[in-house]
Amino acid sequence: MPNMARQFTELELESYLDEALSPQEMASVEKALRSQPALLKRLTAINGRRDAGLHTLGAIWRRHRVSCPTRQQLGGMILGTLSTEHAEFITFHIERVGCRLCRANLEDLQRQQREAEADAVTRRQRYFQSSAGYLRPKQ
Repeated sequence: MPNMARQFTELELESYLDEALSPQEMASVEKALRSQPALLKRLTAINGRRDAGLHTLGAIWRRHRVSCPTRQQLGGMILGTLSTEHAEFITFHIERVGCRLCRANLEDLQRQQREAEADAVTRRQRYFQSSAGYLRPKQ
């Protein structure tokens, strides 16, 4: 029984062009493109329509990342300063929609926060060590 080639939807191919698929899905499309000339032709046609200025509302929305939160909003989520509804939307956007850009931004902000906290601990230890000789017991 011959192996059936996977059929990708227009949305999946658009998302591939926008690099909005998961790494596994991106690899799957790239593998299929190498072995399916018809798929490469479809992708070229989609890209041609985009270059010609033929856009759908959904394509514009995805390309300009209209639903993506700002880094400031992501930072607010980390600090717990957002409303419950806003935090739930961001969680949905990152976990369910799978926005790689927002996930990367969130992970970067979390890394920066961890580094800042580690620096603060180191700084406090240095302050204490540098002033230890000046501390005298009360008489």
